[in-house]
Amino acid sequence: RRVVLRSRRLSAFWAATPHQILGSDELSFYYVVTVPLAWVLGWGLPEPLVERLLCGAVVEDDDDSAGDLDVARVAQWHEDLSSESGLEEAVLLELKARLLRLGATTRHGARDEAAPRGVLAGGGEAPTSVERMATFIARHYMDPIGLEDVAREVGLHPDYASSIFRKGFGVTPTRFIVQHRVSHAQRMLVTSKAKVLEVAMEAGFGSLSRFNAAFRQLCGCSPREYRATHRL
Repeated sequence: RRVVLRSRRLSAFWAATPHQILGSDELSFYYVVTVPLAWVLGWGLPEPLVERLLCGAVVEDDDDSAGDLDVARVAQWHEDLSSESGLEEAVLLELKARLLRLGATTRHGARDEAAPRGVLAGGGEAPTSVERMATFIARHYMDPIGLEDVAREVGLHPDYASSIFRKGFGVTPTRFIVQHRVSHAQRMLVTSKAKVLEVAMEAGFGSLSRFNAAFRQLCGCSPREYRATHRL
């Protein structure tokens, strides 16, 4: 579907939904802040906001008076993160606070008029089931889950669940689980001193060999090489 974002408005959406910028009207610049989903789920944000994001809605702040402050705030985040000032934690706390404010105005069941429940960018059959599967994976990827568990969550045969999920997200549920786990591992590798084995286990991989193989396939390097290159 097509979504029009108004200028000087904070908007939030789950980037796992396939998306792209189609065009702009006299746009000079825009800011994008990408936050790992695991962090968002761990921040204790209001459930109505989390529900809408995980169901594929674009949540836009309706407060007309917040524009100037948001532009100044995001510009400051950009400067802080670009200057190696050591203020990463401060930026994260401020971002969490901003999303808490956004969540305070979000109601249960509220939907964008252009985004009724059950509509994903990829279309396809049984989209509500697809949303529920994606939500289940996002909440449980660190647990020992597989395709059968995801399919059981929505009461579908694993083959059919995999088929409709791929139509909605472009990958199979199994691949989606691995992507979440590798993303979690990437964060740990650059933000902690945990051993590679500890990273693999916490991210949800059952063995170090499986972790190394999946990580290399998605990142093009080993976990140790990734840490050496991207360490904060």
